[in-house]
Amino acid sequence: MKNLDKYLSLLNGEVDGLLLTSRYSRHYGAEFDIAEGVAIVTRKGCRYFTDSRYIESAQKNLKGFEVLEMTREHNFVQLLNEAIADFGVTVLGYEERYLSAEEYFGYEKNLNAKLVPFNEPIYAFRGTKEDWEIALMRKAQAITDKAFSEVITRIRPGMTELELQAELIYCMYKNGGTGLAFDPIVVSGPNTSLPHGVAGERAIQPGDFVTMDFGASYMGYCSDMTRTVAVGYATEEMKQVYAVVLKAQEDAIAATKAGVPGQVIDGVARKVIAEAGYGKYFGHGYGHSLGLEIHEAPNVNTANDKPLPVGAVCSAEPGIYLPGKFGVRIEDVTILSENGCEVITQSPKQLIVV
Repeated sequence: MKNLDKYLSLLNGEVDGLLLTSRYSRHYGAEFDIAEGVAIVTRKGCRYFTDSRYIESAQKNLKGFEVLEMTREHNFVQLLNEAIADFGVTVLGYEERYLSAEEYFGYEKNLNAKLVPFNEPIYAFRGTKEDWEIALMRKAQAITDKAFSEVITRIRPGMTELELQAELIYCMYKNGGTGLAFDPIVVSGPNTSLPHGVAGERAIQPGDFVTMDFGASYMGYCSDMTRTVAVGYATEEMKQVYAVVLKAQEDAIAATKAGVPGQVIDGVARKVIAEAGYGKYFGHGYGHSLGLEIHEAPNVNTANDKPLPVGAVCSAEPGIYLPGKFGVRIEDVTILSENGCEVITQSPKQLIVV
């Protein structure tokens, strides 16, 4: 089923149209990314509005939509109201998660249709990936793996975290990334105890852990991985903590399959870390879904008691963070099936000393 058909299936009485304002939902429905625009989906017709910067690309690549140009004289509201009149729309479901208050009040005041919060149904389809989406994500992950294999040959004492981050970004683009899935996390030494630390001027030193959390984007779809490597040597404590995190991840991956609640999988990893005496040093969730966004639902954490669906693409990223000393995180991407999961991250996970 095409993604646009999925959206059309939501028009069952509660709403007779969908207002797609987020880049992600427009991309999902049109199966092509246009940076700026608004779309309306109805059973009588679907229209996509963008401006002169993108109109040629939109007209060439958007299928299933009538594409019209927004101008100063003919703005989004006017174009939407014309569509509302042409298609007989009375109630529009909108994406409350992505609209600012200013944008919402503008639409509410000026559109000739009632607005109903509808983010959850619009968003829900993205929890299960189509085969073509998974193919793009495999490509994104292969680019990310290749970047890792190259960047670890460039790590050396004396280079700063910012310098390493620049090398990492270069490697992702050099190997085919069409964008970054998110701003990379590159931290070293005691900074590795910061799960989402920010690269700075700290110089990497012998005996440091270096944690890199990064991902390339390919045609709008994200990859995500984390590796922690040692520079020169690792102490026994560093090796011990690394081994605990690796076992927690491997045990949880073995328990990962569709139909299992996210909190159960999270609990497997959390139990390993707690039994090793590091429970209070693992504060974040075990994983999250990804796709058009780096963080999507469903999540693999203590809060999610719902069974995970077939075709979900989820990260697997336990960690231990010892304040002022060091931290370790290992992250792969998994694709869930009824019988288990496939790990599409190909980079080695045994402790690497560079």
